[in-house]
Amino acid sequence: MVKLRITLLAAIVLSSCGTTETLAQRKKKKEPATVAAAAKKDEKKEPKPYGKVIDSSAVTQKGLIDVHKMDNKYLFEIPAALIDTEIMTITRFSKTPAGGGIFGGEEVNRQVIKFEKGLNNTILMRSVTYVIMSPDEGKPMAQAVKNSSTDPIIASYDILAIKKEDGGKKETAYVIDMTPTFEADVQTFSLDPRKKQSLSIQAFQKDRSFIQKVSSYPINTEIQTVKTFATTPNLISLSPTPKIGTNLPSALDSGVLTVELNTSMIALPKVPMRKRTFDPRVGFFANQYDVFEEESQKSEKEVFAVRWRLEPKNAEDAAKQKNGELIEPAKPIVYYIDPATPEKWRKFIKAGIDDWQVAFEAAGWKNAIRGEYWPENDPTMSLEDARFSVLRYFAADIQNAYGPNVHDPRTGEILESHIGWYHNIMSLLRNWYLIQTAAVDPAARKKQFDDQLMGELIRFVSSHEVGHTLGLRHNMGASSATPVEKLRDKEYQAKNGHTSSIMDYARFNYVAQPEDGVTNFFPRIGDYDKWAIKWGYSYFPEAKTEKEEKSILNEMTKEAYKNRRLWFGTESSPYDPRYQTEDIGDNAMKASAYGIKNLQRILPNLIEWSSEKGESYSELDDMYSALTGQFRRYMGHVTKNIGGIYDTPKTYDMEGDQFEIVPKAIQKEAVTFLNTQLFDTPKWLMDQKIYAKINPDNGVEAIKEMQKSILNSVLAGDRMVRLMEASSQGKQYYSVDDLMTDLRNGIFSELKSNASIDIYRRNLQKLYVTKLSELLTPGSVSVGSSSRSRARQLNLNDTDLPSITRGQLTSLKSALKASAAKSTDKLSKLHLQDLAFRIEQVLDPK
Repeated sequence: MVKLRITLLAAIVLSSCGTTETLAQRKKKKEPATVAAAAKKDEKKEPKPYGKVIDSSAVTQKGLIDVHKMDNKYLFEIPAALIDTEIMTITRFSKTPAGGGIFGGEEVNRQVIKFEKGLNNTILMRSVTYVIMSPDEGKPMAQAVKNSSTDPIIASYDILAIKKEDGGKKETAYVIDMTPTFEADVQTFSLDPRKKQSLSIQAFQKDRSFIQKVSSYPINTEIQTVKTFATTPNLISLSPTPKIGTNLPSALDSGVLTVELNTSMIALPKVPMRKRTFDPRVGFFANQYDVFEEESQKSEKEVFAVRWRLEPKNAEDAAKQKNGELIEPAKPIVYYIDPATPEKWRKFIKAGIDDWQVAFEAAGWKNAIRGEYWPENDPTMSLEDARFSVLRYFAADIQNAYGPNVHDPRTGEILESHIGWYHNIMSLLRNWYLIQTAAVDPAARKKQFDDQLMGELIRFVSSHEVGHTLGLRHNMGASSATPVEKLRDKEYQAKNGHTSSIMDYARFNYVAQPEDGVTNFFPRIGDYDKWAIKWGYSYFPEAKTEKEEKSILNEMTKEAYKNRRLWFGTESSPYDPRYQTEDIGDNAMKASAYGIKNLQRILPNLIEWSSEKGESYSELDDMYSALTGQFRRYMGHVTKNIGGIYDTPKTYDMEGDQFEIVPKAIQKEAVTFLNTQLFDTPKWLMDQKIYAKINPDNGVEAIKEMQKSILNSVLAGDRMVRLMEASSQGKQYYSVDDLMTDLRNGIFSELKSNASIDIYRRNLQKLYVTKLSELLTPGSVSVGSSSRSRARQLNLNDTDLPSITRGQLTSLKSALKASAAKSTDKLSKLHLQDLAFRIEQVLDPK
């Protein structure tokens, strides 16, 4: 305000003195000042002598990037050798507010960046994305690729000083101020827009955000920041109190949310690991990009497996391994256990990690992997540091765990992993194990398991999640290699377990019956896991190129495929009944029938096993929901056989077809199972002693919803398409008409016996007529011919489906009228007459 007043006063004085300068004169007088200011500005951009910028007041940390703290600024000294070097940046939450479904230790962002020299003494930071590439450097195709893949510039920095050697002739490092980047909300080192949207984050609050600490180590630099954001609560979901996991209570209270982040900057390997060509017959995660070569006639998609780099320490060790001797790798895989993990569970988590050693022995390595307890009070180590792989323990009510990895996008080399472990995974484990094994394992018959049993369950999950971090995908087909009757064989189970892979979602052996004497119920590192690790981690010094290595691996895989237990079954097939979650055995109908017998043994005991004085019936409710959920899974496992297609990855040098239609007899067996176990009302599920404690209803609608869900799935449009496609090849294949006839015979079995029809069956029969009525005008459906083809829209109105459906409804209408005429039960007669009328209305709306 004072400056404003002086300026106004000066203007008045000049005016009162009668100054009559022209505009040109005033402009001429200003020019020297303008030029001087511009010159001064340019002078600022010129780097100063290193010693004048980094003086004795600097607190310096040496590392990948030397970091100098001066007052409140962090000056990064970028080595000349690091210019144009690709750097992986991984940003994680260090601390989070409670209740938002986000937890300290979780990954927030991951990007590759690089520093490069810019114009006028600047350093640019670019984000690097791998989409297309060319191996032909210096040739026209490589230039064409560069022209179509410019990396965005994240930031530009003035070079404050240049460190020089050799008498000032050689530039060895560039000093830049990165404080503004990390004090701001730069997306590369912060939350991406989707995460912000999910947390209702609005504007960044710069005055409440700052750099907390910067540390530099030999191969990485760590930046810890505090960021605050304004938030807008999700008013739609607000109830009298905020729901944990949906809203952030602290944000609702204050209108802002504060998180602490840690960004790791680690240079990608100077010598990239050799890529291992992905093979769909072995379940590894993969990375890919399009490759354009000078001599090619089309671009090729290069797909390669994601895995750790395991190499011998020297040529002598490599020779020993070649001769069959186990050797230690130059750099073993080490997973640290979060010190926040409850002490009594740590040894079980470590055991789950160490269990993988036997698999690496199959690949020629010893001591290749191990779990370690975190060395507390070591200032040189940080849980967020990208140099260390850590199993992070989250205080969360989420029933889950996950195993991600951070890998070099150029080659698939895994650099580190932070496994996420939620506390309430134990609740899920309790429910799974109780519902699937309590009929045969007395240790499972209680509300809270003893520490040894829970510890072994934790060990199993630890091994599974570590498998993901080794590059292994789910192998949902592994359990289908075990014959159902072998699941009841005590000796077989002790030797082989119920699935050949711990990467399956096979959970526990629910087939074994009390009289079988089986005592092994857990998945373990199995035959497939050992084979997959052998494929991914065997070292081939004799292979000079990726192509030669691929040839060796192909021969290994062809030989392995002679053993059904070594097959990989994808987690994403919509139509292969062998590839399912939560199932075991080679026949879902037989396995599920045994499973239901065990559920029928367990159900009457739930009240006793969940009871605790002074507590509500919430535990009983949870257990009962888990049991009915297991029953639903059995129905789903069976349903997938109908319209099913076996999809076994094959190559040109293997015998047999990749796609095979599920045999007609198996599909009929599946429909018979549904008619018997679900559509013939499973009244045993509706234990009225339990319902009286957890639900005011008596189960009529619950049964109806189960039946409706499966009926809709059985008669889904894409399944109808597969059945029509298959049956077009001959009567030896199951058809839509076969399916509808078999369903009708089961769902309307009372029509032949003239028996009375109870409320459950009346509900089901109405559901069936309604569903068939909808199929008269089925509309379009999205279908795909294989797991690798794009989905396409198909208009079912132009297929045989409406014709078959019309014929089925016409036949059913006649049977309903005939049965209604003979029925002596009033409600049954009215029901049959009503259904016949509904069908008439649908067939002839006029």
